[in-house]
Amino acid sequence: MNLWHRCMELWNRIPWLPRDLCATVVLLWTAYYTSGKLLVHTGVENNSALVFVLAVTIISVITTGYLFGVAASIIGGLCINYYFMYPYAAFDLSYAGYPVALLSMVTISIIVCALTSRVKLMALEAVKREQSTKALYEANQRLNEENAAIQLEAARETIRGNILRSVSHDLRTPLTAISGAASVLISSEEMQSEKTLSLLSDIKNDADSLITMVENLLSITRIQDSSVPLKKRDELLEEVAGDAVLAIRRRFPTTRIEMELSEDIMFVPMDPLLIKQVLVNLLENSIRHSGSSQPVLLRLYREEDQAVVEVRDHGCGLSPEVLELIQSGRQIPRDMPGDSSRGMGIGLSVCQSIIKAHDGQFAAQNSSEGGALFRFSLPLEE
Repeated sequence: MNLWHRCMELWNRIPWLPRDLCATVVLLWTAYYTSGKLLVHTGVENNSALVFVLAVTIISVITTGYLFGVAASIIGGLCINYYFMYPYAAFDLSYAGYPVALLSMVTISIIVCALTSRVKLMALEAVKREQSTKALYEANQRLNEENAAIQLEAARETIRGNILRSVSHDLRTPLTAISGAASVLISSEEMQSEKTLSLLSDIKNDADSLITMVENLLSITRIQDSSVPLKKRDELLEEVAGDAVLAIRRRFPTTRIEMELSEDIMFVPMDPLLIKQVLVNLLENSIRHSGSSQPVLLRLYREEDQAVVEVRDHGCGLSPEVLELIQSGRQIPRDMPGDSSRGMGIGLSVCQSIIKAHDGQFAAQNSSEGGALFRFSLPLEE
């Protein structure tokens, strides 16, 4: 079986014209040789016409198109008249019935050749249709699997978002109470040791950090929930920035924040709570991660039809990994190595998502004078 397959592979590698010509010559010679042997044993009565029709049928099956089958039919008819009909070794149509026999044999051979070629073409078309159907079926299966995976992932995201919102809402109330209680104890007039005040201060700071993280998680789940549209309205950008600065100063009373306001009055279509969250995140990142005691600069200005906000510190700057992620426009991981405890990854991810939802641009770079510079822009008109 292996030898047969090897022979067929070698045979199919031959170009179709010499291959079909060789097959036609071999089969016609075989029909001639077989008819000659039959003539020796049967005398005048022989079956040469049937032998040649069989040869023509095989030639039609194994060759390409009609050419070789029709040519074999004509050659076979002439061979029968010349070699296997009386007078032998002479072409003669003078005997009664010879012309009809020759014409009938050639006609039958051509019809058989045409039918065989047609059946072969139909078989090839059936194979192509089967292959196309199989390809379509496999493509449909892949699409169904991808669709099922997408639906499963969407369902998981919905469940994850619902759980996250529920947990965040449940955490916000006790964390606010803890922060408020720590503030009351710190500001009370009762005599407290330095160690107690330090512990209370740590409790308040950690509670405030967790409150910020909870707010970030709530904001990002709200942005990712397409069923909840943004509540945009025209707001004065300076007022939103002022609210953010007040919130930061309450949490970091010793931190200095400088503001540079634009001479233009900029009303921006926005969700003020979300944009305030962006400003709070950027200011808090500058305070926590810069490692510098110099003032943080908050600058607001207009650039054509965009309102631009910049937050700059004088610290150690951003790592190359964070800069590459922001400059390429890719989403910043919420659990960046080394920053997950402080929530920097979550904060920057929230900023990216909120600005993108407002059709704005978010960018960051390291200033030539040192420190990190965050910039985002918002369209002044819808």
